[in-house]
Amino acid sequence: MTTSLPGNRDLPVSQYDLSTYWGRVQHSATIADPRTLLTSAAGLENAKQLVTAYRTGKIRDMTPDLWNAKKIIDSTIHPDTGEPVFLPFRMSSFVISNLVVTAGMLAPGLSTAGILGWQITNQSLNVAINFSNANKSTPLSTSTIVQSYCLAVSASCGVALGLNAVVPRMKSLSPNAKVIAGRLVPFAAVASAGALNVFLMRGEEIRQGINVFPVLTEEEKSKVETGELEVKPLGKSKKAATLAVGETALSRVLNATPIMVLPPLVLVRLQKTDWLKQRPRMVTPINLGLILTTSIFALPLALAAFPQRQAVSVDTLEPEFKGRGGLGGMVEFNRGI
Repeated sequence: MTTSLPGNRDLPVSQYDLSTYWGRVQHSATIADPRTLLTSAAGLENAKQLVTAYRTGKIRDMTPDLWNAKKIIDSTIHPDTGEPVFLPFRMSSFVISNLVVTAGMLAPGLSTAGILGWQITNQSLNVAINFSNANKSTPLSTSTIVQSYCLAVSASCGVALGLNAVVPRMKSLSPNAKVIAGRLVPFAAVASAGALNVFLMRGEEIRQGINVFPVLTEEEKSKVETGELEVKPLGKSKKAATLAVGETALSRVLNATPIMVLPPLVLVRLQKTDWLKQRPRMVTPINLGLILTTSIFALPLALAAFPQRQAVSVDTLEPEFKGRGGLGGMVEFNRGI
């Protein structure tokens, strides 16, 4: 994200070891930190000045203030436009923006109109987030966005309504199992539509391929930092694109799983207690609390499932890349989010 600022000296990608899962979890937690939403215009400008000073060589070493400035910019500024992403659609706002929508989808005893309304609202939010954070160097056409939206809405509504009709008729399930299965219907709808949405929105990447780059040695990385070496893409790979899009779709399912599964299962158990039976008005606040707590922990864990900068052997890609890899015969590409 900091590449949109003046200077040719890149900041370190992260202060954590991104080759490990726990390092990626810590890095993802900084990107999704909702506290960055409180940054004022003056605070954002100060962060830009600090990062620009590093990129232009006025500051030589990373400091805690500089790491914080990078965090603010990475979570606020779009890397292609250099402009702030609309606040509700930033990754740091993901937990808050999704809280009410998720609570609505998981509310017990929804009518058909309620199911349709919340599924449509959820997919509308997903498309808005995807569009706001999309790669602006290759903008999505209006027809692609509309098609993705309509198909995702159709998929989520179809799965939700279909399963809601099927579950009560399943004679092999006990009454308690039917209640649990009914509460998990929103998860099936959101997971299927979320994965479909990724493939639709990024289908052009699979058809055209994405840029792959050689993995650099430490010496080459130093030359890039000083401007002595410019790294150019080896070409576009459809196999790399398929891997990138597939992993991103899977990460969306992984993110939805704990958020859409744990709260309803816990709520089913709590609703059987005398305490909650005597206090039915507490169902909604407890549901919101369960969703919020699960979301805060689940998002970094899901985002970290796969490296943002993915490295693979050239032997797994198209024949034209054979023998053109970098360190260890490896190439890398940006997976996207």
